[in-house]
Amino acid sequence: MIFGSRSERHIGSDPLHLSLGLDIETVEQPERETEQITYTRNKTDNKKGSAIRLALPSHLHREEHIIEPQEDITGARKIGEVITEVLEYTPGKFYVERYIRPKYVFPEEERIVIGELPAMPIPRGNAGAGLLAHLLISKFADHLPFYRQVQQFKRQDIDIAESTISGWFAATCRLLEPLYERLVTRVRQSGYLMADETPIPVQTRDKPGSTHKGYHWVYYAPEEKLVCFD
Repeated sequence: MIFGSRSERHIGSDPLHLSLGLDIETVEQPERETEQITYTRNKTDNKKGSAIRLALPSHLHREEHIIEPQEDITGARKIGEVITEVLEYTPGKFYVERYIRPKYVFPEEERIVIGELPAMPIPRGNAGAGLLAHLLISKFADHLPFYRQVQQFKRQDIDIAESTISGWFAATCRLLEPLYERLVTRVRQSGYLMADETPIPVQTRDKPGSTHKGYHWVYYAPEEKLVCFD
């Protein structure tokens, strides 16, 4: 009998080992036939690091905006149009802003003109400012985590991955950095300031699995009713 864990069991080929006459004939297994399977798929042109537009549900109401080129298109021939859809939100309702930009070509000049798309909060993204504001207000003012917001959206047949919302959140925070810096300046300039120190465990990448003691400072300017977290 051989003792040990399953991974340690081994019967050597030592000729001094006794044979009990129970040698088992080794049967060679026939080689399995192999077959080559090939398939084709559509090539995507998404570059690494570029934003991926969310496919918006067809049942949502569309508000269309026709954006014509600013220059004179007299004599130009329309050859198509570019459609950009942005998911928006007003209190209690999702809808889609649909921007239609006709494309024109000047036959004699072989030049194509198209209207300019309005600036978006997130470049190459399709989340509107109203939706982004709703996400942040729900999280920080109503204390509703993103995963619960995702569950609410699914009940309205709006399927948005939590990772997508997290990406929108990070991009929106970068847009708000100038306002935060201005808030910090206003709080520091206050003549009367209250502060609170809260210890918190902090985990860093260089020491996974362990934490060190950190501090969260909260400042309150009661005269101006301003709050700042540091």
